[in-house]
Amino acid sequence: MIRLKQALMERSDNSFEHRLKLLKHSLQTAIELEHATIPPYLYALYSIKTAENLEIAHLIKSIVKQEMLHMSLDCNVLNAIGGHPKIDHPRFIPHYPGTLPGSVEDSLIVPLAALSKQLVSDVFMVIEEPEQTVDGDASPPDGVTIGEFYQHIIDEITELSKMGNIFTGNPERQLVTGFAELQNQGVYDENTATNALKLIIDQGEGSTSSPIDTEHELAHYYKFAEIYHGRKLIPNPTPEAGQPEWLFEGHRIVFDPCGVYPVISNPNRHSYESQPRVEDLNRTFNRTYSDMLRKLHHVFNGQPDKLALSLLSMQSLREQAQLLMTQEVVPGQTAGPTFDYIPA
Repeated sequence: MIRLKQALMERSDNSFEHRLKLLKHSLQTAIELEHATIPPYLYALYSIKTAENLEIAHLIKSIVKQEMLHMSLDCNVLNAIGGHPKIDHPRFIPHYPGTLPGSVEDSLIVPLAALSKQLVSDVFMVIEEPEQTVDGDASPPDGVTIGEFYQHIIDEITELSKMGNIFTGNPERQLVTGFAELQNQGVYDENTATNALKLIIDQGEGSTSSPIDTEHELAHYYKFAEIYHGRKLIPNPTPEAGQPEWLFEGHRIVFDPCGVYPVISNPNRHSYESQPRVEDLNRTFNRTYSDMLRKLHHVFNGQPDKLALSLLSMQSLREQAQLLMTQEVVPGQTAGPTFDYIPA
């Protein structure tokens, strides 16, 4: 049984206060989980050369944007129950290669690597995979899915709400700007909290009957599957009994490996010690990334006016990363950012 379920279902202290404390911890883990997917997705996105593999870049960019939304929704839920999101912290950025927070897909090792179909299939699709797909892929997930992780949190919110009012947080800490979805996703009670978390599940996995989320976009798993299969996912025009209702038979999505920088996998802070220029470029990237996390920490702890500044920091990251990715560090391979935390 996963650690989250053990924490929620097998407690020695079953008091309302202790269960609420564990729920806050689970939501902090959810924030860290959503963030943990962003550096690997960005690393693959940044490895795409300018004006190359444009449709694939658009798909990955749309997924990263929604992962940022999911972080925001988790922060809103945690704030709504009187918690305090912790984003400006050295341990907030995970180590790569490594596992995901919350015991999600706990046998999966997530790397920082250049975009490839193998990376998409073996890592990204596994991160986002649902319990059951609608495209004919019947293989069950090896571990706990993100959807199951969130369903445990939703169930605990429901149970605790029967015991008392858990929504005691300051409503002014709700972020209701920056993303169109947030305008209707403020969290103030059990219903709005459940809706926010269900939106995260739908956008990542889709549902058991459709790959389309509630915002009328393809869920993350199927966007990555389109990249892997090299075709758009479309409804089966002539579905028969036992046949999938959706097929990868739409227009071609061409992946050109030559349009990807040959970046090294899993760089760390020691990778560039003998190359001062590369080391300096990497440090600049890490400062920008750490500064963005600090601004986001302030955004979700009572200073929402810093959101625009944090988004500007994120826009700078691609340019800094791609400059790194033009720097050869070993024959035939170039540098990539390490996503290290640098204190202010």
